[in-house]
Amino acid sequence: MKQSVLSLGRSQLFFPALFVIALLLIFLGYVGPWVPHRVSGLVVTGLDLGEYVKFLPPIRGGQITLWRAGFYLPLVAVSLAASFAAFQPYGQRHSWLVWPWRLLLLGLATVAALNLLPPAWDQSTFTNPEFRQQIIALLVCLGVMATSPLWALVPRLLTAGTVILLSVGSIWLPLRGFLRVFPAIRDLYQQPLAPGWGLYVMVVGLLLLIGVQGVELFTAQSAHRWLRRGR
Repeated sequence: MKQSVLSLGRSQLFFPALFVIALLLIFLGYVGPWVPHRVSGLVVTGLDLGEYVKFLPPIRGGQITLWRAGFYLPLVAVSLAASFAAFQPYGQRHSWLVWPWRLLLLGLATVAALNLLPPAWDQSTFTNPEFRQQIIALLVCLGVMATSPLWALVPRLLTAGTVILLSVGSIWLPLRGFLRVFPAIRDLYQQPLAPGWGLYVMVVGLLLLIGVQGVELFTAQSAHRWLRRGR
């Protein structure tokens, strides 16, 4: 019984596969169209929104105030979740999967982190107050990625809990901000618009990630209780 609790979601491939699928869905949805248009140059992705919204008249005029850095939270969630999981003992019964698993997650963590850089950046970007929060988030994500083996030693209660909180914020903040500025975007385009598929795919991925990490929390708590009873 104790062994089954400890191995739940770790020794099997089902939950790791769901975990990777969730991260890929989040990233795909984030860089996918949130504002669709038949002209590719007018398509707005989730990645664009942090910069795009500051040019909208209601934002420039002060009628709508947003925390623009909140649009980048899904990238932080993907990067940290991947870094936390890269050296976890998933697939120990399938040793041939260990390094492909690690390289996939570390690559995804790095790509997500580097997308926190502004679209046009140079050395001055790193000292520009406008981008300070993005740069701090970038450095944190890259730092966690570089120390990923150490984070495997941290209790899963902490890392899984952090990912769940980030995932909830990654749904609430970007979605709330987008829905607030969407009427202004529709007025700017002067045509009927509906949110693009990217928004829905990202939310599905985040909900899946919350579910998988919820299983991690349950597993960690159950294992802790079993260990306490065994003493």
